[in-house]
Amino acid sequence: MVILTLNCGSSSAKYQVYDWDAKDILAVGVVEKVTIGGSFINHKVKGKEEITIQHDCPTHTDAVDLIIKTLTDPANGVIKDMGVIKAVGHRVVHGGDKFTKSVIVDDNVMKTLDEVKALGPLHNPANIMGIEAAKKVLPNVPHCAIMDTAWHQTMPPESFLYAVPYEWYEKYGVRRYGFHGTSFLYTAKRAAVLLGKDPYKTNLIIAHLGNGASINAVKDGKSFDTSMGITPLEGLMPVFRIT
Repeated sequence: MVILTLNCGSSSAKYQVYDWDAKDILAVGVVEKVTIGGSFINHKVKGKEEITIQHDCPTHTDAVDLIIKTLTDPANGVIKDMGVIKAVGHRVVHGGDKFTKSVIVDDNVMKTLDEVKALGPLHNPANIMGIEAAKKVLPNVPHCAIMDTAWHQTMPPESFLYAVPYEWYEKYGVRRYGFHGTSFLYTAKRAAVLLGKDPYKTNLIIAHLGNGASINAVKDGKSFDTSMGITPLEGLMPVFRIT
């Protein structure tokens, strides 16, 4: 089974084509500078040199169209047509407290994502646009939404509530949501395997370090606390050494 994954960010659209049966990445790439002018796609097919194609993408729908055109291009593509794709995975930054796990996208999921998009104003509208564009091209295959925040919905109130008036949480959803959930989920499960422990009896401190950074406390195999809050901006608190 060949799977397409899409990650539509605020000004980019990343993608990967993955052969599940062979456990092999067939193609990977990114459309940069979406919505801001001067857009281009960097596209790499296994066994070939990476190519760059200039193509203006004023919206994320245009970016997804460019990705599809590139993947099926006779010279530079990796599949003969989009009928080869049997499932699509979509990374979604913010699911609020509405999603506790990855879900198959349907009308109710799209409605809920629209309801919480104010929590991720830079990324969620792009995520939604990417899902809608992909579903138009591939309406008959399952589309799965994977939320960065879903992993952290096991946090207890003492971890996710801020020291602010409680009505802010009730009225406006002001609470710690946490991010990097897909990374923490994989790392927690993989660490349990490497340690030879029951994943539901494993306690960990995990550091996600990359373009964004956060720390996650895992208790009994579930997220217990995290350093990121209502948005990804909290990240890691800086540590200063006084000499």
